[in-house]
Amino acid sequence: MPIRLRAGAVSDTGAHRAINQDAAFAAPWGAAVADGVGGGPAGDLASAAFVHRLAAGRLDAIDAEHLAVSVRAANWDLRAHVTRDPSLHGMATTFTGIFVSMSGSLLLAHTGDSRAYLLRDGQLVQQTRDDSYVQALVDRGMMTAEDAASHPRRNLITASLSGAERDAATVVEYTAVPGDRWMLCSDGLTDYVPIADVAELLRHNKDPDSAAAASVALALEAGTRDNVTVVVSDIVGDDEVDVAAHARFYGAAAARFTEGLESA
Repeated sequence: MPIRLRAGAVSDTGAHRAINQDAAFAAPWGAAVADGVGGGPAGDLASAAFVHRLAAGRLDAIDAEHLAVSVRAANWDLRAHVTRDPSLHGMATTFTGIFVSMSGSLLLAHTGDSRAYLLRDGQLVQQTRDDSYVQALVDRGMMTAEDAASHPRRNLITASLSGAERDAATVVEYTAVPGDRWMLCSDGLTDYVPIADVAELLRHNKDPDSAAAASVALALEAGTRDNVTVVVSDIVGDDEVDVAAHARFYGAAAARFTEGLESA
């Protein structure tokens, strides 16, 4: 059976940030979240430009190779911004996205420390590995996952998209099961809210928009000091959504490049 995504998202600047550097999009054929890298210039531009360039390609029924090429093209767009304005040198973004493949499977692409989780049969399991300093220490047995969650350098990432030739995203193929629910989020959620609490919200909020809104509200209530963005996508049949629907943009991607994309 051909599959699609019924997706919803919410992005909030948060009480402690002046600018939302998170960007996201949701469409029947794909969804993604990007988080501008803190400490560098124009993180909001990096995340928004990347998300818009990726969505402009309408990655409908693709394969893993095509997705990797599209990620590289969107990454080159960041380099073009820096070429035009050298003061933007160093801007970068994380990226985590899911896309319907031509074979009816689901493709997950990831770099950085934004995350993807899969809710299946009531169990929420992380599907991405953080590209971060503390995760590397956990992998080497030098730190526990519990200690990493509160480490002062937990936001130091080891991979991102900045327009450099070496930049890449890991792409993994999954069997798409109707009824599966995927959640993509920036670390403004997972750094401040126990994932068991998020799982409870995802199980009990049936509508993707409501689930995303409840998750963001929980992060704000927990006192997140970062921007927070959540995208929730349900795997459904293609007769359950408007397959021609345009991509919807959130966060920095809604604030920038608002002229719209005809092909999105």
